[in-house]
Amino acid sequence: MPSKRLSFARFLLQSVLLGLAAAFIIGLLVPEAGPWLRARLGLTGVAGQPSQNVPAQHPPAAPHSYADAVQRAAPSVVSVYVNKVITERPILLPNPTMQRFSGITLGLPRQRLQRAQGSGVLVSPDGYILTNHHVVAGANEIQIVLWDGRVTAATIVGSDRDTDLAVLKIDGNHLPAMALDHEIPLRVGDVVLAIGNPFGLSQTVTQGIVSGLARSQALLGGPENAQSFPAVDFIQTDAAINAGNSGGALVDAQGRLIGINTFVLGRMSMDAEGIGFAIPAATARAVLAQIVEHGFVVRGWFGAEYSDAPAGSGNLPPEISHGVVLTGLYANGPAAQAGLRPGDVLLSLDGVDIIDQFDLRSRETAAAPGTEVTLAGLRAGVPFELRLQLAQRPASRPG
Repeated sequence: MPSKRLSFARFLLQSVLLGLAAAFIIGLLVPEAGPWLRARLGLTGVAGQPSQNVPAQHPPAAPHSYADAVQRAAPSVVSVYVNKVITERPILLPNPTMQRFSGITLGLPRQRLQRAQGSGVLVSPDGYILTNHHVVAGANEIQIVLWDGRVTAATIVGSDRDTDLAVLKIDGNHLPAMALDHEIPLRVGDVVLAIGNPFGLSQTVTQGIVSGLARSQALLGGPENAQSFPAVDFIQTDAAINAGNSGGALVDAQGRLIGINTFVLGRMSMDAEGIGFAIPAATARAVLAQIVEHGFVVRGWFGAEYSDAPAGSGNLPPEISHGVVLTGLYANGPAAQAGLRPGDVLLSLDGVDIIDQFDLRSRETAAAPGTEVTLAGLRAGVPFELRLQLAQRPASRPG
């Protein structure tokens, strides 16, 4: 019996050695045979572990249609039609003979009706509408056309030129309002849709992406825009925004409101194409709340005009590359009462460096009237520090 067991063990050992030798020779002569044999036996991966057949990971495909997003958002977008009475003054030619034969009739100034159009967004079921200030400025009559074709009159609750936003009110209940009470994170490259009333073509939808975020007035043409938009960081998009889109909705691919369309750069530069801007929903929400409560937007005010401090202003040390220089003070304004003077260089507000005029304008307008702040800076190279109490920012000039 022991001899039979020993013979069987030798037979197994010889078989194993013969199989290993054969596999080695086949591997040398036919390299592709190894993977084929492992696949046939179900041995793949590391250390001979069975294959798990894990599918390849692919990025999610872009939707073939944004119809669901449009269907969700479009009922909240309205068309705004504005009638304005414009006063025209007669043209007087300096030469009486030319005046006589020019065909121009002398007379008193005359008035004519001017019609304008834009868009708006219903933001409450009881009829509050957000639109642009420039759409309704100087309006004598405003008509709103709803999604379902109904026409109704609107009144101006309040208008804010500084952010180019206005709030209108129409009568109604259970209207299809768009939510403004959520924060939607945005990234450059996100798909967006602009919905509005361009050239009177109501409920027109254009598609693009978020081209840039936090586009401040510093990027839009300098100090004159700082006065027009003191606290707005725009969303930049290449979604087509045309005349009549102003005040309409910029929504994401789910149909959620992310901004109020306001203007395109092409109106300032004939070479620009596909560069539009929208006011972020967070800014619109804050303006809406203040206009509904107060009839206007409450902002802090220094009572001073300023610009970026160039090197050497007020004996500014070369190692300091921030701050603003005061260019003018309003009589009896907070800055004048605090003892500031034209030419003073402001370097910090409440201990935090002032980066530039846009940074200070944003922080100034964000503070509540009555707030006391500490300003530090240089006057003719001599450091100073003083306290200043902000006042309510005066209403912007109309237009």
